Amino acid sequence: MPSKRFQGRYSSLEAISRFVSQAAQEAGFDSSQIYAIVLAVDEACTNIIEHAYGGEGQGEIQCSYEITDDGLRIELHDWGRDFNPDIVPEPDFDVPLEKLQTRGAGLYFMRNLMDEVHFQFGGNDGNVLVMVKQK
Repeated sequence: MPSKRFQGRYSSLEAISRFVSQAAQEAGFDSSQIYAIVLAVDEACTNIIEHAYGGEGQGEIQCSYEITDDGLRIELHDWGRDFNPDIVPEPDFDVPLEKLQTRGAGLYFMRNLMDEVHFQFGGNDGNVLVMVKQK
C-alpha cells in the first residue's frame, strides 16, 4: 500500500492533496469524484492538525491508499489526541451565514463526500481514519 508521511502543517495540505489526487486518478475516478476525495482528505487533515495535534508542527500525518476493484481506500494515521466522532453535532446549514457554526462541518463533509468513514483510536499507537470512495 503506497504511503507517505507529511508534517502536520497547513503547508503540507497541498502535497497531501497531490498524493491523494494521483491515487484517485490511478483508481479511475473522474474529475468531480477526485475533487470530492481530495476535499474530504483536506478536511480530515485540517482536523488532525487543529484538533488532534492542537496546532501546526506538533506531529505527522501518514497518508496511505489502496486501489481496490471497486474504488479507493485512504488511511490517515496520526499520533495526536483522539475524540468521539459520535458526539460531534451536525452543523445547521439552515441559518443565516453570519450565525453558521462551523464546528462539525469537516466531519459532515467527509461523511457526505465519501462512501465510508471509519475511525480507530489506538492510544500510543495513534489514530487511524479510513475513508472509502467507490466508483
